Amino acid sequence: MIPHAFGERAPLTLGVEEELFVVGAESLEPAPVPPELLDGERCKAELFRAVVELTTGVCGSVEEAAAELRELRAGARRRAAEAGLALAATGTWPTAVADEQEVTPDPGYLAFVEYAGSSARRQFCSGLHVHVGVASPEMCMAALERVLPWLPVVLATSANSPYLAGAETGLASTRAELLALLPRSGAPPVFGSYEEWERFAERLVALGLADRYTRIWWDVRPHPAFGTLEIRAPDQPTRLEATVAFAALVQALVATANGTPPEAPADRGLYAQNRWAALRFGARAELVHPDGSHLVPADELLAELLERIAPAAERLGTTAYLAPLEGLAQAKTQLEHGRREGLRSLCGSLVAAT
Repeated sequence: MIPHAFGERAPLTLGVEEELFVVGAESLEPAPVPPELLDGERCKAELFRAVVELTTGVCGSVEEAAAELRELRAGARRRAAEAGLALAATGTWPTAVADEQEVTPDPGYLAFVEYAGSSARRQFCSGLHVHVGVASPEMCMAALERVLPWLPVVLATSANSPYLAGAETGLASTRAELLALLPRSGAPPVFGSYEEWERFAERLVALGLADRYTRIWWDVRPHPAFGTLEIRAPDQPTRLEATVAFAALVQALVATANGTPPEAPADRGLYAQNRWAALRFGARAELVHPDGSHLVPADELLAELLERIAPAAERLGTTAYLAPLEGLAQAKTQLEHGRREGLRSLCGSLVAAT
């Protein structure tokens, strides 16, 4: 059995993980993270040496998470500047060539790259991960099924990676396409119970296909060690207020799920279609409504989602934090800037906005 912490803290506590690129302050090209920038707890190494993960502690509210994220960004930015570096938050770095990036010399990462090959080498991208505390393993799986159909609109709204290797990709979220190259990505399979998920995760480790159960990269997954449901769908937002808005959205969405199992599991086929449309078109996507009956523009589905979670957000006191989501079009903004002023100027603007 996998030890778990479900129910050890109050429900709906938050933990937020941001993945930020490290670049030369002058060159604006990816640069390896110096050891003094990392503390192994709140500012940690990632798969590539030019990416860091900023991780909050367990936060009792969105307000607390926002304050901690602001402090984490400021501290990491200050330490980076002392080393002649800068931090930038976005889904992909516009000019970076993934195959040229150095992998962090950690045994787990190196084994993963050896196994996954080019699929792993292409993962030079950054996402936002939001953990929400739930009361029990059963409530976690029930919330997963209720949350899953709405994650494509979360991805569409967050899309922030239209460039790769110095060129437009034609995708709003190139990051989401890159993640789909990995085994165990996208939507999780349907599990009849938490125990069934647990057996699946343990089998992967026992067969040597993963060194631990966190080597599962689904858009949403249980995280027993933290006692949370972890939502991994969004691209990394550039501005802090957008990160906070997605944290508030995810928390209210899990609160709305309320741990009640749906009548049937979420439709994985429709999820795959909606995920593709979201990564291709971002805020302009047309998505199949979660009830499966019709197509809806992403911005209209976002409005419906915000209305759906409004009572929970009001109870949690987070309504005001959701405002940056309306009209958010980060991929479009990047493309307009890149076409108008060039990619070096775009890279500088991403650093400044971070």
